[in-house]
Amino acid sequence: MSDSTASLRRQIRSAGDLQSVVRTMKTLAASSIGQYEQAVRALGDYARTVELGLSVCFRGSGADAALTGTLVEPDRGRDTNRIGGIVFGSDQGLVGQFNDVVTDYAVRALAALTDRPLVWAVGERVHARLTDAGLPVEGRFAVPGSVAAITPLIGQILVASEVRGKRVAQLDLYYNRPASGAGYAPVNQRLLPLDDAWQGRLAALPWPTGNLPEVIGTGAATLSALMREYLFVSLFRACAESLASENASRLAAMQRAEKNIDELLEALNGKFHRLRQGAIDEELFDVISGFEALAGTRPQSRPR
Repeated sequence: MSDSTASLRRQIRSAGDLQSVVRTMKTLAASSIGQYEQAVRALGDYARTVELGLSVCFRGSGADAALTGTLVEPDRGRDTNRIGGIVFGSDQGLVGQFNDVVTDYAVRALAALTDRPLVWAVGERVHARLTDAGLPVEGRFAVPGSVAAITPLIGQILVASEVRGKRVAQLDLYYNRPASGAGYAPVNQRLLPLDDAWQGRLAALPWPTGNLPEVIGTGAATLSALMREYLFVSLFRACAESLASENASRLAAMQRAEKNIDELLEALNGKFHRLRQGAIDEELFDVISGFEALAGTRPQSRPR
């Protein structure tokens, strides 16, 4: 009986330690969600400014010339029909179905293509899942650990998409976007090409004031700079939303784990108390039985 109670004590102590770890990870996930969501909100005004600047450029002349020969308008040489995909996942575990959801979504979309796509993975775990699904991955990037680490990642992605002359005619982003509550949903965003339909949509944007806008300096240089900022904003937003979804998924997973640990601790404590009570009852029964045995063997006094 003592061995059983000792074993239960060890299990209860281990479950308590695991509960402390889970609560710590919950706190970290909740705080991380806040910083990434704040980054996305802060990026909204800047993205709107960039789009308005592009709108002004597309209303003027020289826009088509500025697009030619850049990343947004691929070469007319080889590989112009290649389609690229960037899949955002996670490097760490304990995120539930986060990586499986975005991988399945990307695999279904890329499997419908006739040509072999160029795929890049952001995250070690999503890289492994893409490889298991039979998609050859061109490269892998580490997931940023903070908002400040997103900008260097974007530079790596833009450089990798053009190395060795492998310019792509189309580049799509696959990532999880935060949904209502603590959920998320996989989405697909077309990053390239920045085609006529995209230009027409931006050119039709209404100007927020009554003053007519004007491009100062060389229109082609201004447009090229705004294009780079547009790509930066699009990639930054996708990465930040993916990180917010990752931490939301981790928070939900930790909440489920905490609930399971609470139920386990309740069951272990109940079993432990029953065993202790059983041991105490046995000891009391032994004392009572011994007392009765002693009382039965005691010699009776003779009547006078």
